[in-house]
Amino acid sequence: MDAQSRGRAEDIDPADQWVLNPDTGDYELRLSPSPPQSPVPRPRRATPAEAPAPERDGREHREDREERQVPASRRRRAAPEEEPPGRRGRRRPAKKKSRGKRILLWTGGTTAFVVLAAGTAGYLYLQHLNGNIQSVSDDGAGTGGFSKDKAINILLIGTDKRTGDGNEGYGDNGSAGHADTNILLHVSKDRSNATALSIPRDLIVDVPDCPTTQEDGSTKVIPGESEVRFNTSLGQNERTPSCTMRTVTELTGVTPDNFMVADFNAVKTLTSAVGGVEVCLAKDIDDPDSHLNLPAGKHTIEGEEALAFVRTRHSVGFGGDLSRIEIQQQFLSALMRKLKSNDTLTSPSKMVKLAEAGTEALTVDSKLDSITKLKDLGLELGKLNIKNLTFATVPVVDNPAEKVAATVVLKEGPAQQVFDMIKNDVSFTEVKEKEKEEQKKEDAADAARLKGEKSEPGEVRVRVMNGGASDGSAGRELTYLQNEAGVTKSENAGNSPEDLDKTTLEYAPDQADQARALAEILGLSGAALKPGESVTNSQGLPTMTLTLGKDFKGAGVKLDAASGKAPEDVQKSTADKVECAK
Repeated sequence: MDAQSRGRAEDIDPADQWVLNPDTGDYELRLSPSPPQSPVPRPRRATPAEAPAPERDGREHREDREERQVPASRRRRAAPEEEPPGRRGRRRPAKKKSRGKRILLWTGGTTAFVVLAAGTAGYLYLQHLNGNIQSVSDDGAGTGGFSKDKAINILLIGTDKRTGDGNEGYGDNGSAGHADTNILLHVSKDRSNATALSIPRDLIVDVPDCPTTQEDGSTKVIPGESEVRFNTSLGQNERTPSCTMRTVTELTGVTPDNFMVADFNAVKTLTSAVGGVEVCLAKDIDDPDSHLNLPAGKHTIEGEEALAFVRTRHSVGFGGDLSRIEIQQQFLSALMRKLKSNDTLTSPSKMVKLAEAGTEALTVDSKLDSITKLKDLGLELGKLNIKNLTFATVPVVDNPAEKVAATVVLKEGPAQQVFDMIKNDVSFTEVKEKEKEEQKKEDAADAARLKGEKSEPGEVRVRVMNGGASDGSAGRELTYLQNEAGVTKSENAGNSPEDLDKTTLEYAPDQADQARALAEILGLSGAALKPGESVTNSQGLPTMTLTLGKDFKGAGVKLDAASGKAPEDVQKSTADKVECAK
């Protein structure tokens, strides 16, 4: 009888039988004394017809779990044979390790990406967990598997297939299991940083031809399609995860090393295994579609409530899939923080539950089909500090071919830049630091423009143009300048040829003293001052040009020099920050 069977027979939680040995720093299996057993021959391996169906307390039978499969042939690894009785007790003394090393070696990837973390914890008892793992061929779509001396790219797919108890109300009814949630996880070669890039399910892409292994071992080529939703790369026309892999390569130019697929049950079981995760809501949410009903504030959620949280979209953001991506990224960050916490890492019971939940909820490619391989991957990912893991979303815009926006297309320039950064192993966190340095330099240059002598208001010559402010703004601002600010040498120049987000003041080098004076009157920042050329006013004299942008707040109202920056093309956040769903 193995450790699992013994523990259950005596009504003992198997996790409680793993005890930390203070001398070795390892967790060891400590079984209750039992009567000696006479040596027996090694049991012959049972054939599929002879093998009895495994019984698990509170778990579905393996026949029931088969319903969770994505459309492809799968295989389960046979459990290794037991060692002969009497050999378990022989352990070679190990050199004592530091606590940090012990945690890393024991948990593997629990400090790395969420979906992988649960799987890598499983080497606590390999024989049992190997039998849980489901795998499907990558059909040659990947690189052949991750390497320890190279950057790592893992494709994580969440399907909308309604499998498992209580999932009837989620996803698409009758769905074959489309690629509903898609994240390309890139980990740098030096393991110092990572990027989790979300790919919208409604992104219009070209799905290539997909050679797919059939159950009889033959290969069938599933024809590709042009200009279809990304989520159809899985499930549609019997496409398997390898086809989603090929679609990602076609889209980004990055070939994934491996893939992992999870269904709705993964969210429920993983959150329950760690005792729930803390999320934050900036407002009350009552979403009848996802069944989420929570007031604003912080909440610890697990199981069905956690699944409702990651499925909600109509009550957050703009109510679409892009808003749901943001809330899923917030959830994954929260789950990672919980996995990394001492409350989880030092609890053998939680780690065993994580291993069970992770290996039963995931389907992996055939190059990643054992706990040993998952553990090796987890140890690589475990080197990452989550503050250097950036969640980002592929830059997109609404599909211009649609009157009612239902799909999105790439925002070509920014999207290609993001793809190139991943291909070239460029860190998003490093980029942000460089951006900060560049911004500091720009801020210093802007501030310098405000320093120096200022002209008297009556000596300032300026023409006022409307470049995006409300109708009549230029006239009202001119009235203020002439009647209240003393800038009498000012005139109305009508509308600007183009609209601007920010108000600007263009001036010639010899007008810098006038520009500084007007900036003080209007509350302009140094960034609003644009050295350039002067123009000739109605009296034939050189004059500056003030263009009122969309940020103009009204005549005589000073612009806030510290007002917000223009929105960035790439939505991003880091895993160590607590974000509230809005």
